[in-house]
Amino acid sequence: MKKTRHFFLKSQGYTSINLKKTSTNHYQIEATINNIKGLFILDTGASNTCSDLTQLEKFKLISQKSEIKASSATDLMQETKVSNKNKLEIGKWVNNSCSLVLFDLNHINSALSEREIQKVDGIIGADTLKKGKAIIDYEKSRLYLKL
Repeated sequence: MKKTRHFFLKSQGYTSINLKKTSTNHYQIEATINNIKGLFILDTGASNTCSDLTQLEKFKLISQKSEIKASSATDLMQETKVSNKNKLEIGKWVNNSCSLVLFDLNHINSALSEREIQKVDGIIGADTLKKGKAIIDYEKSRLYLKL
């Protein structure tokens, strides 16, 4: 019997989450913050997991000023807030003390809208991927996180 990558990773305690590839070659993923579902971009190049400042009420986030400055390839540095001790769930994987950087994602969502891609609530960044010992299977469009 041929063992697949999926079978092997499951046997090593990983859970599998489907990724949706967009026409811009980004991957979107469903996740919940504080028991509220949202849509996120999976971004291995983003240092932190982030949420749009406009989603404070939706995700029941308590924020405070942050010294972190946010920037991306498409936008200048901007002020941020931070929200600590949030519950982040991606599939069966759970982080009960997730910190989120909050900033205006309008420039990202505008670019997505122009390409007729669904707007996102935030970004799943390298901090979460590292904590979950993430493995990305690009061939099968799956994210694996260690339970």
